[in-house]
Amino acid sequence: MEYRQFGKTDLKVSVVGFGAWAIGGPAQVGDMAIGWGPSNDAESVGAIERAIELGINFFDTADFYGLGHSEVLLGRMIGNRQDVIVASKTGQKIGDNGNVAIDYSKKHILRTCEESLSRLRRDAIDFHHLHVARMQHLEQGECIEAMEQLVQEGKVRYWGISLNTFAPEPEADFFLQHQIGHGFQLVFNVINQRAAGIIERARNAGYGVIARMPLQFGLLSGKFAPQTTFHPEDHRAKRLRPEVLERALSDLQPFAEMAKSKGVTQAQLALSFAAHYPGITTIIPGIRTPYQAELNAEALLALNADDMAQLSLLYEEHLADLMSFLETAG
Repeated sequence: MEYRQFGKTDLKVSVVGFGAWAIGGPAQVGDMAIGWGPSNDAESVGAIERAIELGINFFDTADFYGLGHSEVLLGRMIGNRQDVIVASKTGQKIGDNGNVAIDYSKKHILRTCEESLSRLRRDAIDFHHLHVARMQHLEQGECIEAMEQLVQEGKVRYWGISLNTFAPEPEADFFLQHQIGHGFQLVFNVINQRAAGIIERARNAGYGVIARMPLQFGLLSGKFAPQTTFHPEDHRAKRLRPEVLERALSDLQPFAEMAKSKGVTQAQLALSFAAHYPGITTIIPGIRTPYQAELNAEALLALNADDMAQLSLLYEEHLADLMSFLETAG
């Protein structure tokens, strides 16, 4: 396993991390599924154990994943181990009307950090980030004050922001211009390369970068067919409807052919592209079984400059339109 320095921090993270959203299990808020369908805690525990055995030392969760259950499982298996790095997020909650709501008030952030620490069984969260906060929250300033207070109190070591999936620029600009925080989490994969400019600027400014969704909800795994269906408690049941899958898989044919020509799986090629993109520190594919931990930990290929350029060109000439379609469809 390769390890990289996370920006200017003293955190040294595995290039392949552990995305812990799915192990939170099924969770419903109002009429919205916020999980990946049913999960098995015994398998999740085995996945965490196997990931650590394989050298994965970076685990990314959030207080909203499984409404806290993801943090509970990580707390049970990792606890206060200092050789494992744990990141979490805050800012989402169940609103008074029973639906998903956001809260970036100082009071909320301070309180939920205490709750996360209790579930995680840790003295401090290694990297805590705002869960897709928007410009109005940053300009209001309470969320920044709260994060800086938590660092001063030793409850958070470093902090940053998880950027919006489709329009990450404004919030990233705010952080970079004001030189606040220590890292970004953003979406970056073969289908969505909108954050390429941010990644370069973040690298130059000394920020760590976490790439989420390296497989774009599984579209880049090569495992889906147009008729693939998802459990009603899996958020993809609404995002990846049959007509969406049909369009996406058709547009991804050149990518599938590239993987085939190299004698590798589509997932290997997709993960390797994100992991080797200049400026990305770690990628966090979702992992929920020991087998998935093994596949992801051993997936990375040595892509050359021509390979990387070919995948960037594929996005510019073909897949950017697919990304726009997915934005409106999901």
